Amino acid sequence: MAPPKRKTGGGRVTPKGTRPGDRAGGAGSAASSDDSTVTSSKGSSSRGPVAASSRYTPKEQRRQLIPPNLVPVLMVALLIIGGLVIMAGYLAFDASRWATGIGLICILGGLWFATKWE
Repeated sequence: MAPPKRKTGGGRVTPKGTRPGDRAGGAGSAASSDDSTVTSSKGSSSRGPVAASSRYTPKEQRRQLIPPNLVPVLMVALLIIGGLVIMAGYLAFDASRWATGIGLICILGGLWFATKWE
């Protein structure tokens, strides 16, 4: 049988009444009863447009070379063509390595398009 779980202190980590944007001092200023930091952050002067953060930079939007509605069509077409070329290689070309290679390339192209489908 597993040992019982330890009980931790739990509870609030930040002082009551603070907001994520408040950067007033740490535990020393939180213990004081001075509410000037809380009331000053509610003023309209500190609320402005959000400044750019150095923590996260979104990716730039790239121009799509292939229209999104064409991706599943190309995926299915390449998978089917690849399978047919491999079968035709065994039926008509007497198991040619070229037909098998072209068929595998078509199937891999179809799988690549499957990863691009959103």
